[in-house]
Amino acid sequence: MLKSRKAELIAELTTAFSDTTAVVICDYKGLTVSELEELRSNARAKDTSVQVVKNSLATIALKNADMSGVEIKDTNIFIWSDDVISASKVAADFAKGNEKFVIKAGYLDKEAADVAKIEAFAKLPGREELLGMLAATWMAPVTNIAVGIDALRKKLEEEA
Repeated sequence: MLKSRKAELIAELTTAFSDTTAVVICDYKGLTVSELEELRSNARAKDTSVQVVKNSLATIALKNADMSGVEIKDTNIFIWSDDVISASKVAADFAKGNEKFVIKAGYLDKEAADVAKIEAFAKLPGREELLGMLAATWMAPVTNIAVGIDALRKKLEEEA
């Protein structure tokens, strides 16, 4: 890779990592191309980015983005997103189906995070699920009133 391309890639990654709230670092050694494409497809569906980057370039980009505390070595694939839960879920869900894919560490809200913390975030409901729960909670009193009024109507019809 040319030196100019390396500098360009570092700048792109620095910008991407600075603008995100979650970066998950995983080992992908032994995965096939089709399995990696499946990971990328799953990530795209959740507005999450996935990229294999040389460790030296990723280390520089993370340092430039004020993220430190995780040692990067061996083969790595980086998953990042503006949504902490989304990035964690993409990595954890894919790791469940593939023994060769292993979550190593990451950064959540610019702080170093271990595997347990990333998996804990992956178990939380996503934004859409939370909005659905909120809507159901708000609709419960209205539903109860409608059921009560309907029962009253039926009772009055029976009496008449």
